[in-house]
Amino acid sequence: MSASFDIAASTGTYKVSIESGVFHRYLTGLDHAAIIADQFFEPAFQQLARSAIFVPARETNKSLDASPALIEQMRHSGANRQTHLVAVGGGIIQDLSAFIASVYMRGLQWSYIPTTVLAMVDSCIGGKSSINVGPYKNLVGTIHPPTQVLIDPTLALTLPADDQSSGLIEAAKICFCHGAASFERHISYAPCPGMSTEALEQVIINSLLAKKHFIEIDEFDKGERLLLNFGHTFGHAIEGASHYAIPHGIAVGIGILCALDFQRRHGVDYADVPHVCLLEDHLDTMLRPIHNLGAHLRAMSLDEVIERFESDKKHSSENYTLVLVATGGEVQLQRFPKSPKIQHNVQNAIQTIVEKYS
Repeated sequence: MSASFDIAASTGTYKVSIESGVFHRYLTGLDHAAIIADQFFEPAFQQLARSAIFVPARETNKSLDASPALIEQMRHSGANRQTHLVAVGGGIIQDLSAFIASVYMRGLQWSYIPTTVLAMVDSCIGGKSSINVGPYKNLVGTIHPPTQVLIDPTLALTLPADDQSSGLIEAAKICFCHGAASFERHISYAPCPGMSTEALEQVIINSLLAKKHFIEIDEFDKGERLLLNFGHTFGHAIEGASHYAIPHGIAVGIGILCALDFQRRHGVDYADVPHVCLLEDHLDTMLRPIHNLGAHLRAMSLDEVIERFESDKKHSSENYTLVLVATGGEVQLQRFPKSPKIQHNVQNAIQTIVEKYS
């Protein structure tokens, strides 16, 4: 099965194609391009007799400090203003490549082949790059859409179960933010690690079409697209405080549960909102089998989680800015004063969910 659709962006329309086997077919026929690839794929590139700049997919490499060395390698390889950049890898490689494509000689066109479930269902569209600076996650970046995205679902077959879960949780979040119908459709595909390629293709299509809604009406992240940060304020704090031992999507899943607990502490009742209850049950099912999750959570410093929560870039000096679920089940951007009561509820929500999965 194959599918494709277009994404409208400020730089023009680009095509997203989902097709098994496209990884080898595209790279075999590729001419005159610079490639930044996850080091994991170096043997595959050797078989294809293709050169690339290989980068270990570590969070520490998705940083402002790591970028100059890659830019120098681009220059040494002869890349100029006409060079087309191809990124091959998961979110770390995508962030680095999109950032470099946006700034190298004031901007290169680029294409992307996502190789993780998380990248396939979420980050591959939208054009955002997010780069860490020191201890601060995703502090700088640009919005520079690709010219095409090529998704090969068969690449997910070799991923560890936890990596698959990380991506599937992000897909659940996107579909939930889009609405009950999108989320219920997501659940109907029985998303889980080891699912068939055919079912994964359906999950990818459903998730990306849901995200397409947000990025086409708010490409530059000023309004409705911000709702896709559901779970991220808590999740980024947990991910960072675990020193990235907890993968991004899994941290977001925990962050979503923290956000729901936080709302309950403010009197919000979800008992009569079926898709919220379905979301909680689904996340619990996805999180319970995660390898070493309890150990990673127990090893975290709660004080560090709170410190990272406080430093989230969406907050103002007086208020916390959070994406939460309102009484009727709709996802909303809400602001809360940084009062002792609110800070107490933030801390208790984090502590309650962390202890539940420790």
